[in-house]
Amino acid sequence: MAEVALNHDAAVAAGPPKLRRRSALRALLAQPKVVFAGGFIVLLILLALFAPVIAPHDPLDQDLLSGTLPPAGFAGAQPGYWLGTDDLGRDVLSRLIYGTRVALTVAFVAAFAAALLGTVLGLFAGFYGGAVDAIVSRLVEIWMAFPPVLLSILIVAIMGSGVRSVIVAIAIIDWTRFARVVRAETMAQAKADYVVAARVLGFGRLAILFREILPNVAPVLLALVTLEMGIAVIVEAILSFVGLSVSSDTPTWGGMIAQGRQIIYQAWWVFAAPLAALFATVLAFNQLGDGLRRALDPVMQR
Repeated sequence: MAEVALNHDAAVAAGPPKLRRRSALRALLAQPKVVFAGGFIVLLILLALFAPVIAPHDPLDQDLLSGTLPPAGFAGAQPGYWLGTDDLGRDVLSRLIYGTRVALTVAFVAAFAAALLGTVLGLFAGFYGGAVDAIVSRLVEIWMAFPPVLLSILIVAIMGSGVRSVIVAIAIIDWTRFARVVRAETMAQAKADYVVAARVLGFGRLAILFREILPNVAPVLLALVTLEMGIAVIVEAILSFVGLSVSSDTPTWGGMIAQGRQIIYQAWWVFAAPLAALFATVLAFNQLGDGLRRALDPVMQR
């Protein structure tokens, strides 16, 4: 009888997933935050992918005779330098576009790495409880006692500068955020009727955890990942600002801000352009996360 019931449930559930996907897509498109913030992030991705084609100049080319040229529209501006140049004559717009590559690489890879580690631990802690929950919870509390920025600087200083070190530092620090949220969501989902039904049908614990509970935790998890991307962009900019991210030859927004701060009275645009890009990108990730949560979370839709 159990096998017949299972086959019947599988047959009944064959159609609804498509309907749920269409409903989720309509809900996403109905959220202005998802449309506009997501569109802005897609634009950044395209800039990062096609930087060699889009950038008007080589970001490393120096021309001391063209140093601190103002942006287009200001007195003394020269054609072809839309955002002006820095004190070494390098094109600010080209460096800004190439800096998008580092920012998005760190944002996506570090956020997904932190999400993977934190989600697995949170799922097991929330579902199994007992000693597993106690160990994970104590580990999270101990880890969160360390100041995140100082800990990230310490990790990068030990591992050495580079994108890989920045990604590892962010993932090691921010997995706790995912573990706490996923643990709470898993504890709530474990009491739902569909989990009880899955146990009656003979599903194993891992099958229930990853096939039943995880998909229902995914909407909250997806929103949290986008928020983490914004945090990762900020952390990378901070590390670049203090010279602990990639090499000084590689254009980064944090490095541009650090350079522009030194000549802010002579060439304010060198400081303002990467700061505006950083602010807009973090805002877009935050708004996208809020829009995803509103569109996919059943509680927010009520």
